[in-house]
Amino acid sequence: MRMIDENVLMAQKDGIYLEEFIKEYEVFILHTAHKGAGQYITKRDDQWSVALLAFHEAVNSYDFDKGSFLPFAEIVIKRRLYDYSRKEGRHDCEVLIDSYTFEYDLEDDNAAVKYEVMAKTAAGQESDAKLEIQMISEVLGGYGVTFMELAEASPKAGKTKTVCGSAIRFLTQNPLLLNEMRRTKSLPLKIIEKNKNLPRKVLERHRKYIIAGAEIISGDYPILSEYLWFMREEES
Repeated sequence: MRMIDENVLMAQKDGIYLEEFIKEYEVFILHTAHKGAGQYITKRDDQWSVALLAFHEAVNSYDFDKGSFLPFAEIVIKRRLYDYSRKEGRHDCEVLIDSYTFEYDLEDDNAAVKYEVMAKTAAGQESDAKLEIQMISEVLGGYGVTFMELAEASPKAGKTKTVCGSAIRFLTQNPLLLNEMRRTKSLPLKIIEKNKNLPRKVLERHRKYIIAGAEIISGDYPILSEYLWFMREEES
């Protein structure tokens, strides 16, 4: 049962309970602020106020059908901290990515995917993209998938892409099924196969790609959703 998510819905309607709910999650807010700012944060710091307001924003804008609340709240808090850092002319809030994240071999069939992300992030959106990559990496980690596997697991054949794209669309268009995938941390192979008449072997082989595509397209990842064309094109 998604008790926390249901409590958020209650907090959206009850101002008194909202205050109690925020107080209950102060430790989570501080911890997230610490990760987002890259430094120790206390309630005396400006970042605490930014994070607190961001958590309040997350509560008010949360949509139960789009997944669990806490990962969503973490994204909102880190983005608001980044906005604050940028406004203040600081750099301590930038999220850094280990160099291996963008290591690539131009002879690799998947190099174009990685290079595309690199090119776009270098063109003025680097920090925002890094934040999105960190966020999706944390989400995918729950499935036992790394961001590097996202490119490596992408299908090459046109027919395979079509199958995977159909599976991704089916998931994103069925919130209950998407939520079940998130709850169980597994791809609902039987349901997809039955409803879309798709080959089971292809779904199994590209499970990581389908999960990642569904999470990115249905989540709050505007940069990755736009530039990871090898997923985005499957929606059309």
